[in-house]
Amino acid sequence: MGAYVFILAIFLGVVLISRVPATLHTPLMSATNAIHGIVLIGAMIVLGSVDSWWLEAIAFVAVILGAGNVVGGFVVTDRMLQMFKKRTPPTRPNAAAEQSQ
Repeated sequence: MGAYVFILAIFLGVVLISRVPATLHTPLMSATNAIHGIVLIGAMIVLGSVDSWWLEAIAFVAVILGAGNVVGGFVVTDRMLQMFKKRTPPTRPNAAAEQSQ
């Protein structure tokens, strides 16, 4: 039963994400960053409440990977937003002097 749910979730995720228009990718990334932040908080709570050393090691790895995921998500979102900024044409330093002559 669990494998069927897992396969259905993969299929549904691929279908839904592939149908997202390009203009909605940035808000979608921001929403997933928020979800990853919640997962990171959960991993930190688990890290603080485990009793054995091997569970603590696994929880520590989960916190490190979760933090990397959150930071990477914000970096990717920032790079996507940079694509939509208007670029100013480079100005020549002597342009004003050339026009007055």
